[in-house]
Amino acid sequence: MKKIKLLVIMLTAFGSIAVIIAWKEKQTAAPAKRPNILFVIADDQSYPYASIYGAKGVQTPAFDAVAKSGILFNNAFAAAPQCSPSRAAILTGKNIWQLEEAGTHSSYFPKKFQVFTNLLENAGYRIGYTGKPWGPGNWKDAGWERNPVGPEFNSKKLQPPTKGISNIDYFENFVDFYNQRKGDKPFFFWFGANEPHRVYEEGSARKAGKNIQEAFVPGFLPNDAVVQSDIEDYALEIEWFDTQLGKMIDFLKQKGELENTMIVVTSDNGMPFPSAKANLMEYGSHVPLAVSWPSKIKGGATSDDLVSLIDLAPTFLDIAGVKDAPAMTGKNLHDILFNKSFNKTNYRTCVLTGRERHTHARPDDVGYPSRAIRTDSFLLIWNIKPDRWPAGDPPPDNEEKPDPANKDIKAIGVGYNDIDDPSPTKLFMLENRNRWPDLFDDGFAKREEIQLFNIRNDAACLNNLANDKSYTAIKDALKDKLQQLLTEQHDPRMLGYGDIFESYPRFGLMRNFPGFKERGKYNPAYQNKKN
Repeated sequence: MKKIKLLVIMLTAFGSIAVIIAWKEKQTAAPAKRPNILFVIADDQSYPYASIYGAKGVQTPAFDAVAKSGILFNNAFAAAPQCSPSRAAILTGKNIWQLEEAGTHSSYFPKKFQVFTNLLENAGYRIGYTGKPWGPGNWKDAGWERNPVGPEFNSKKLQPPTKGISNIDYFENFVDFYNQRKGDKPFFFWFGANEPHRVYEEGSARKAGKNIQEAFVPGFLPNDAVVQSDIEDYALEIEWFDTQLGKMIDFLKQKGELENTMIVVTSDNGMPFPSAKANLMEYGSHVPLAVSWPSKIKGGATSDDLVSLIDLAPTFLDIAGVKDAPAMTGKNLHDILFNKSFNKTNYRTCVLTGRERHTHARPDDVGYPSRAIRTDSFLLIWNIKPDRWPAGDPPPDNEEKPDPANKDIKAIGVGYNDIDDPSPTKLFMLENRNRWPDLFDDGFAKREEIQLFNIRNDAACLNNLANDKSYTAIKDALKDKLQQLLTEQHDPRMLGYGDIFESYPRFGLMRNFPGFKERGKYNPAYQNKKN
């Protein structure tokens, strides 16, 4: 009996010692290696223009591979349908009405706003970018020592396959960045393609052997050969972007880095066609999104959750272990990425988007302020100044010529300047407006203050339900929710000084419209203060 008791005592002691040793090993073990982050952002690529989404006429094997090894998002939205406001929102995790000058296109990026790239760098990440960072706009005179995205890696060049594609060798610049990394510091790299932004080499897709009849033509555009060819030229540039991504993925795999690299692939806004880019309709802000991290994220997943690109900043900071991050409007995607069970009502029931001035497209350099709320079924758009032309003013009868006294002032051209030029589709619709009058009006004409679309059966946003009495309750509820959230987020448009957005400088091209047209200057007529 005494021997049995002694044996029990000895086993208990050894067990205690083992627990202590295991505890000490846990305390002294090296912390888990933080992931690299490769952020990949196209310039003007709408959902669903990726082959994994089922769009014909475009092949994106690299994007598809990221989606298959991780998560494909079906309902991802840019905060704005324009380049620089959308990119500012991504960097700060805030909506555009919270960003002052950075909430409008081609203006300043105030230094007061913290960006996740700097926070990652402060936490020990090596950061850099190739291609297009935040822009267009003026960051230097706003007090930044470098672009808010980080250090530039654009020295490597190549001979592009078409005149419209950038000569920046994105892949070799990524290799250059990687080779300059010291030790095993994790990295964040921003690959910002200039594609598929216009200008395209007209007919380049046909020359490359693409069948233009396979083009996916959304319902708001005429299904004509001119439009098909234009869309396939656009698709060709998406495919070039995808090829560069594929090279980066292969490189990471060769270096043994792929398993511990989070890859995020998306776009800053929608396609540069009428009724898309610079519009709050579906094809202006609905963008592709795929996320992979082979060692952590289970592959083959699809998410229908409503997500905003402002959710990326808090997500990046979370996976990098950054503590005491600033308050952000975006929501951490952790539970979706890692398949955690959660109540979806605690994540998102809606996404907000907005726009202010895009180009110099109206007299006095004013914009077309709009806000929108998107649920899983409906899109409601609030056009705050419905008396203005949404795509920019048409040209006057005797078109304004360039100002000979000011080389910065250009001609108005064909008008409707918030639709990118040169555009074969835009010109075709202008010349054939009588053949497709409804489609022309959707893209060019003035709009009602409230628009309501049932996205489940009208993704092209052709049928405005705002005046249909059977949808009155839905319209009122969505408008109330939108304005409630805008007020909570201190949108100047809700607080009585919204015209402050009209005062912000524009550093891009100015046209010879009547009224204020001074490049890089504040418009004093709209510099009203907070109430």
